[in-house]
Amino acid sequence: MRNDARLFILQPAREKSLSKSSYQTRMLRVLQYIDAHLDEDLTLDCLSEVAAFSKFHFHRQFSEYFGVAAFSYVQLLKLRKAMYELAFRHHKQVINIALDNGYESSEAFSRAFKKSLGLSPAQFRKQPQWDNWQNSNLTINHWREQYMPMTYQNSDVRFVNFPETRIAVLEHRGAPGLLPNSILRFITWRKLNKLPPSVSATFNLIYDDPEQTPAADFRFDLAAAVTAPVAENEYGIVNKIIPAGECAVLRHTGSDAQLAGAVRFMYGSWLPQSQRSLRDFPLFFQRISIFPDVPEHQMVTDIFLSLQE
Repeated sequence: MRNDARLFILQPAREKSLSKSSYQTRMLRVLQYIDAHLDEDLTLDCLSEVAAFSKFHFHRQFSEYFGVAAFSYVQLLKLRKAMYELAFRHHKQVINIALDNGYESSEAFSRAFKKSLGLSPAQFRKQPQWDNWQNSNLTINHWREQYMPMTYQNSDVRFVNFPETRIAVLEHRGAPGLLPNSILRFITWRKLNKLPPSVSATFNLIYDDPEQTPAADFRFDLAAAVTAPVAENEYGIVNKIIPAGECAVLRHTGSDAQLAGAVRFMYGSWLPQSQRSLRDFPLFFQRISIFPDVPEHQMVTDIFLSLQE
């Protein structure tokens, strides 16, 4: 077992009694460890030591607590990362994606991929289809929201004078589950126009709460900062402006599945206590680091609320 895994062990495994909160903490540590070491060989022996539980019982404890086997949970996370790399990182060869995600060969990767999604990695890369994945993706997001909630304090919110920013926008309209198709289209346009995230800040404008909005009515803008207006184009990219003004900003570090909790904190806790009023402009995000370029738990997103002066 890795030496640093022992840092995650909270109490001796032979402890005679264990409180509910300690049990929960140990299980949470396992999820955190999986996130931090997803590119490694995560055996049951390793994970049981992280949790400080007997290796003879850990697999049953994990399954009963989370409703899924530890091995299946790890494989789902690795498969999701592989899917995103296939769809959005065309410079990576399939064999490298397979090896980076713990598969011994491209053949083993292809078998696992086809079993889960019904098509080969090459077929998925050529024409990504997300429908078969949605239930599994929603399950992963539910686990993260339920078992890995983020906590914030009012002091975590800072104030900035946001400058007027011209943005090129692809307007996603429709089911949130179809967002990957819009993201792929937007990435293609950015590549053609030499506007990678390293030189052009990435934003999202969020008009609707996906939990409260019918799928057909959901609105979400994918945006990149530009220095000049974008001409009419076949990708449907349009011009918009993020106006200048004071904003409240909360930095969220973690997966998109946990963003909803951060947004709820801003609206439900910080805003009423701040005694500030909002301008007539939607909630927006700035993407500082993006999955799969970084692991999900290392994603950084700044959440902006535009304030009245």
